[in-house]
Amino acid sequence: MIDVLVPLEQEGTKAVVRAWLRQVGDRVELNDPLVELETDKVAMEVPAPAAGVLREILLDSDAEAVPGAVLGRIALTAEVVETVRVERSRDTQPSAAEAPRIATGTELRLSPSVRRACLQHDIDPAKIEGTGRDGRITRADVDRAVEAATRVQPQAGPSDSGIRSHSVPHDRMRLKIAENMLASVTQAPHVTAMFEADFSAIIRHRDRHKAAFAKKGVKLSYTAYIVAAAAEAMKAAPAINARWHDDRLELFDDVNIGVGTALGEKGLIVPVLRKVQTLNLKGIAAGLDELIEKARTEKLTGRDVSGGTFTISNHGVSGSLFATPIIIAQPQSAILGVGKLKKRVVVREVDGVDTIQIRPMAYVSLTIDHRVVDGHQTNAWLTRFVEVLEGWAAE
Repeated sequence: MIDVLVPLEQEGTKAVVRAWLRQVGDRVELNDPLVELETDKVAMEVPAPAAGVLREILLDSDAEAVPGAVLGRIALTAEVVETVRVERSRDTQPSAAEAPRIATGTELRLSPSVRRACLQHDIDPAKIEGTGRDGRITRADVDRAVEAATRVQPQAGPSDSGIRSHSVPHDRMRLKIAENMLASVTQAPHVTAMFEADFSAIIRHRDRHKAAFAKKGVKLSYTAYIVAAAAEAMKAAPAINARWHDDRLELFDDVNIGVGTALGEKGLIVPVLRKVQTLNLKGIAAGLDELIEKARTEKLTGRDVSGGTFTISNHGVSGSLFATPIIIAQPQSAILGVGKLKKRVVVREVDGVDTIQIRPMAYVSLTIDHRVVDGHQTNAWLTRFVEVLEGWAAE
């Protein structure tokens, strides 16, 4: 018997079993998708560690799955008794009248959890776009379809106050975000400092080099410059890249920067680019491209969203000039906020004379855990960050 284990890389996050993709008695091949897990950050599939027959399911749907826990067991040499499988199939499969409609006359590959959800909510699986492996429909796909249907079909009855409304159940990601945000502001005293940055230099550099980057398959975004400048600013105030412990301050040598990525109504996820201090601009841009694409296609792994030492919230992409406080992702000590890039009138000294100019400006903020650093380190970090952005050479 081979144990099917919860991946150790999930350590530090809570995971639950979302759905089993095979049932006891099913034949599986090596690396076949076997069970879906969901953490507070990502949904992931656990593949079969060996070929054989699924003999035991120890953690069923909605059970908590800690790292290293045994989910089930696969028998390497067991034989399947066909009559048992026929009886089990007869007992568990819906009748023809109950079965969801099937597209193109061929049977869709639905897990038991997905099949039950489709029946419960009267959802036609043929109308759901699958995001799982090989286009398979996952439970998250069904949840999104149900949520969309709920929005366009509000409840007819009035609430107690006479206001018409409808309810949308919280998903696990939304609940976990709420829990983490409340815990952060409760635990850490938040203080925010605000600077402004002139983006003229990096706009000139990007305009000159983005075509060459594109030829190499790399999108050169403003975020890449922001990440690079943040890593450089750590040299001015190393404690920003740190973690508070009751008896000490843990200073990180690696700068692992998480970049907040919006997932629409699903909330926010923060993929992490590791060891940024070792990367040049091209390496940073390529790494961000890969992570953001994985985030938007729901293909992030546990490693992709763990191990961050600092976070950037580019809230300006959705239109805000500044936001405060931006809540720190515990157990980190600071988070950078970048507002909307907007042309503004500024005063610049030229040859000793004040001049009025129009420059592309953005407000940048650093929210810190005041247990870890004070205003001096906060302002030193922001000063260096702005210097790097404004002094970027165009060559």
